[in-house]
Amino acid sequence: MNRESRTDVSGELRAISQAQPNIALIKYWGKRDVALNLPVVGSISITLESLWTRTDVRFVPGQKGDRVSLNGRSDEAETKRITKCLDLLRARAGVDYGADVASRNNFPTAAGLASSASGFAALVHAGARALNLELSLEEQSVLARRCSGSAARSIFGGYVEWAHGKLANGTDSVARPLLDANAWPLRVAVAITSTAAKQVGSTEGMRRTAETSPYQSAWIDTQEADLSVARDAIRARDFDALASISEYSCLKMHALALAAQPGLLYWNGATVECMHRVRALRQQGVPVFFTVDAGPQLKAVCAPSAIEQVKAALRDVPGVLEVLDTGLGEGARAIAADLVEA
Repeated sequence: MNRESRTDVSGELRAISQAQPNIALIKYWGKRDVALNLPVVGSISITLESLWTRTDVRFVPGQKGDRVSLNGRSDEAETKRITKCLDLLRARAGVDYGADVASRNNFPTAAGLASSASGFAALVHAGARALNLELSLEEQSVLARRCSGSAARSIFGGYVEWAHGKLANGTDSVARPLLDANAWPLRVAVAITSTAAKQVGSTEGMRRTAETSPYQSAWIDTQEADLSVARDAIRARDFDALASISEYSCLKMHALALAAQPGLLYWNGATVECMHRVRALRQQGVPVFFTVDAGPQLKAVCAPSAIEQVKAALRDVPGVLEVLDTGLGEGARAIAADLVEA
């Protein structure tokens, strides 16, 4: 029992965990199995440091159903997703206890900042500990993937690769670390251009793309080459090579989505202008590149020495609401109870 993070009060089983969102450099887009959240392609990401989800899970013997609070509010759709995830843990533990779950983010939710990734990674980590399940990080990654695909990567810190796998049951579709965060400590400036939830979620966007985009087969056929280039760049700490392949993967994913019917346009005007600013900086010799997930927020990845210049350039873009600054962070982990409300 972790005395800082788990207590047993009146028969309750409790654990508290924190996980950070991850940003894919080689993008994940498309599922080969929707029920198991198995991806059609592999992906490579970086786990962020300053953005986090903190989740408190209490299993209560005799309680029927789950009670969920997300950022202080109840949401029926999210409660169903969380119950489905907790059911995977309850089945392993052989219990039917209902749970009280309180989770909060220190960044915008459902707005293209991977809140589902950090949220479900924290939920699986805390839930497994509360039920005293001795699960390896890879086993947690598989369970987190079942709940939200990219959550598989947020179990780990630093640079992470999620394999698409080949087995029908998905046991080989698991994330694994490539490089520790402190081994190549890049910085990320996140330009927030909207705090609204996106109109088309990633799951629906992937389904529409797979069914209607003429570029789907090309996306799948070229991914392994992109992964190989990115792996080599990370191992060699080759910034220019990582910049080139990351922007290529980002724009290719959005081209795939734009070509769906109807087309998926996750950017706004400020997103596009931020891309131009980042490219202008790189032409001036500043070590920086951009990536954008299924949302309007731009992430500018840069050398630590360039972070202030990059933040200033992004703040100057009309439509940018704020610019967050983060390094690369750890994977899911236990935290003390007093941090939940901190």
